[in-house]
Amino acid sequence: MDGSPGILLILDGWGHAPAAPGNALAAAASPFLDALVGDPAGLLLEASGGAVGLPEGVVGNSEIGHMVMGAGRPLEYDSLLVQRQAESGALRTHPVLRDVCGRLVREGGTLHLVGLCSDGRIHADIGHLPEVLRAVRAAGLERCAIHAITDGRDVPEGTSGRYLSALTTMTEEIGVGFVAGVIGRDYAMDKSGRDDLTAKASRLLLDGAAERTAPDAESAVRGHDHDGSVPPTAVTDPAGTPTTVRDGDVILFMNFRSDRTAPLVDRVADDLASDGRTRVRLLSLGRYDTRAEVPALVPRADASGGVADALEEAGVRSLRIAEREKFDHVTFFFNGRDARRRTGEEHVLVPPAADGPVQDHPEMNIDALGRAVVEGAGRGDVGLVVANLANMDVVGHTGSYEATCRAVTAVDRVAARICAAARDSGHWVLLVGDHGNAEQMLTSPEDGSAPRPYGGHTRNPVPCALVTADGARPAAPAGAAIPSIGPTVLHLLGVPVPAGMSAPSLFTLRSRQGALDDLR
Repeated sequence: MDGSPGILLILDGWGHAPAAPGNALAAAASPFLDALVGDPAGLLLEASGGAVGLPEGVVGNSEIGHMVMGAGRPLEYDSLLVQRQAESGALRTHPVLRDVCGRLVREGGTLHLVGLCSDGRIHADIGHLPEVLRAVRAAGLERCAIHAITDGRDVPEGTSGRYLSALTTMTEEIGVGFVAGVIGRDYAMDKSGRDDLTAKASRLLLDGAAERTAPDAESAVRGHDHDGSVPPTAVTDPAGTPTTVRDGDVILFMNFRSDRTAPLVDRVADDLASDGRTRVRLLSLGRYDTRAEVPALVPRADASGGVADALEEAGVRSLRIAEREKFDHVTFFFNGRDARRRTGEEHVLVPPAADGPVQDHPEMNIDALGRAVVEGAGRGDVGLVVANLANMDVVGHTGSYEATCRAVTAVDRVAARICAAARDSGHWVLLVGDHGNAEQMLTSPEDGSAPRPYGGHTRNPVPCALVTADGARPAAPAGAAIPSIGPTVLHLLGVPVPAGMSAPSLFTLRSRQGALDDLR
């Protein structure tokens, strides 16, 4: 068993919670996954908060999940690093921010703050904004324009008005800042390649070009059912004039996570260059993976020395497989936010099966992905396949309970098929969730009204199971978390675990029959 090839199968959005209304995992036809979770040898791993390097109580996400699995240790995520600077006062007195504000005071310029207006803490936290505004106030800078992005995904739908109202109150209490524009995250944080959406977000920010105007922030979202799709709206002054970015101004992007902000940053940089506004400076709160050079106020944690490095050093060939939505996760993020393709590392990007809303085809292209996993594992030169089955998370984010149930069933079918093929070929399969989603698709509003659909991540633990050709089953230490996946994979492959992997290996193997019996 020790030292054999295998498959790491990451089931995105596979969380665990008791059966209840809104639990798509409990309701869907998923006999294979049910057997894994119900097996006494099945595990539940922590995937949120401090266990993975996030602030306590913060839900996990796919980026940190894949990063800590690949690194084999908790990593202080960007949100935690920014929060520490905010709480300590270091952000308010940050030398770069102080110098920028001082220059803008001298030149009569404007600081533009761009960010997601919610406290979901997946991409951003509105709680970081007061410290920046206090720095602006302390510097004596009078013009600070806030370009608000409405959420509805990391927080419950229909809450954008409340967050914008809180933002307005914040600026009034601190005594600086005004909302210059409002736009939904579907435009400003698109990462699907819809350049037309990103272009509209850029032009709203730079030129105040909008499909409509509003006299204040709250009016911009009034009457909209979906926070994420709020169209570009310029909040104008009493004369009806929108705010624009002038040459010499500074734009600070407040989101700490890169993936959904980087496309907008690069588009803004390109538009500024083509417009001749060469003196506009771009900054970010956390580091972004962009073509444009954008200095970050808060540096990243080092995620090197993980599974990818260990495999390369040991000469183990690996295959990474995913659909577009999670391709970067099994490559870039699993490799420690490193874009280098290691020696012996191959990538398979599974094309989409259909166009249109994912809730209309929740199976996505999972059958093709499953075939690619089985074929890849069957090659004699591949030691490890890392694959992501994205359906439960991608479809879960739509908030459609019925579609998510179909997604669960599709994942169940393909995961069972992969494990059956692995049994026949002598491979082990380690199945694990990266964070919760599909197990909790209703949320109870604070006002006591009826539960609403919820498409966000959860703080619930995630299942983990090892299935093997000979029926060997795992035991694990108490209180385990998903950073242990990295050393566990190396243990199963027979590859030395790097010293920097501080998380313990999950499994000591012992003979035990489990969920694979159901496949016979």
